[in-house]
Amino acid sequence: MKKIVQLFLFLFCIGTISAQNTVVDVIVNSPDHETLEAAVIAADLAGTLSGDGPFTVFAPTDAAFDALPEGTVDALLADPIGELTQILLYHVIGAEVLSSDLMDGQMATTINGKDVTVTIDAGNVFINDAQVTVADIPADNGVVHVIDAVLIPPTTTVVDIIVNSPDHETLEAAVIAADLAGTLSGDGPFTVFAPTDAAFDALPEGTVDALLADPMGELTQILLYHVVGAEVLSSDLMDGQMATTINGKDVTVTINAGNVFINDAQVTVADIPADNGVVHVIDAVLIPPTTTVVDVIVNSPDHETLEAAVIAADLAGTLSGDGPFTVFAPTDAAFDALPEGTVDALLADPMGDLTTVLLYHVLGTEVLSSDLTDGQMATTLNGENITVLIDGDNVFINDAQVTVADIPTDNGVVHIIDAVLIPNLSSVEDVINTQTSINIAPNPVSDVMTVIFSDFELSEHTFLLHNAQGKIVKTWKSNRAEQTIDISGMTSGTYYLSSVSEDKREIKKFIKY
Repeated sequence: MKKIVQLFLFLFCIGTISAQNTVVDVIVNSPDHETLEAAVIAADLAGTLSGDGPFTVFAPTDAAFDALPEGTVDALLADPIGELTQILLYHVIGAEVLSSDLMDGQMATTINGKDVTVTIDAGNVFINDAQVTVADIPADNGVVHVIDAVLIPPTTTVVDIIVNSPDHETLEAAVIAADLAGTLSGDGPFTVFAPTDAAFDALPEGTVDALLADPMGELTQILLYHVVGAEVLSSDLMDGQMATTINGKDVTVTINAGNVFINDAQVTVADIPADNGVVHVIDAVLIPPTTTVVDVIVNSPDHETLEAAVIAADLAGTLSGDGPFTVFAPTDAAFDALPEGTVDALLADPMGDLTTVLLYHVLGTEVLSSDLTDGQMATTLNGENITVLIDGDNVFINDAQVTVADIPTDNGVVHIIDAVLIPNLSSVEDVINTQTSINIAPNPVSDVMTVIFSDFELSEHTFLLHNAQGKIVKTWKSNRAEQTIDISGMTSGTYYLSSVSEDKREIKKFIKY
């Protein structure tokens, strides 16, 4: 009998020792903490908070959760591993803190990583703004204090980091002036390369004042060139890496002997965390590269003739200016389609007719394809008008079709066209042999014209009908000395008829009315 009693006592002691009353058990067994229990389970924190600890849990009641704005609890439970987890961990300290350990003004770091503040007022204890209603509920792995409000962790944004830094007052002023504080306080994530005050001071005198005077213009573009729309830690960076900024242009990462550079600016402090991204401090202001309408032309493999013409006419500097400009850019094939000798004649007079032709392709404003309407007329920089024609999805400038629209630049926009726009020019007239054996009757002509050769060899000729912009609008072959051609479907204007045989090319100008 004595042995049986000893065995019973032994088993009872083992059961007592092994039984655990964790902070989770306190919550689960409380009729006032059902929402907190559901939240802990949904966030998969029950196992963690049933561990060795020690933990101090500030446990908001069901009434505390009910006091949150309508829909908040449902939204949190719908994202249990995200915001819900962060809020729950903001209620937990990784140490046992009894009420007797608390002092007025004391701060304690939660497992969330952010601090809570203790306030003691006439014997009442508050954690942030939540009052402790029941203190010191013991558990084997810590202690639970009941509170009457849910603790919401404070958010630290990339803007807060800038605002709270004594070395970023100029950047702070710039962000506020450009009205970007709200944007950069949003969800993100953002990576901000933050130049110091010393970096702004190193800019040429007057630059900062000029930027602040135009906050919605160049200042905004420069600031957005310091922001990447993703969280990029220093551990994510690689030598030669390129990252696209919110400005739309790339920055380049260089890593040299452990030093990290963004373009030519060195990262002096890396990985300052924020709730909506990360901040890296840099020692220079990043100036975004400019892309002009000239750059688009120069960098295009299909615009070598146009590039040569712009340079010959000494217009590269003008078209690299502030603008804005709209350039209708004819391709090399468009120049090749002009009557033979036209390009050479234009290049031989770069400051005269060539300049006039080129300026006939440029508007002194930015006109996107969405701004164009059928029948619209626009005055070019050469003083003459061009006409927009829209046929379904096809857009024409005079008779040249827009093949690629809306290539953006910092000083305007480029539209690629398939024909050269040519006003009336002496150099074009020079390449037209008015003494040819071709005769067109009548001239001007309405709907039907007769083409007559006074000196016609009995061999097949190819006929090309060009409009004034150099675009071929009609072709045919013939070995007859006289023929009648129906041109009723052609619009009014100036045209050129080319006759091409094996050893001869002749051109005749005529007018259709």
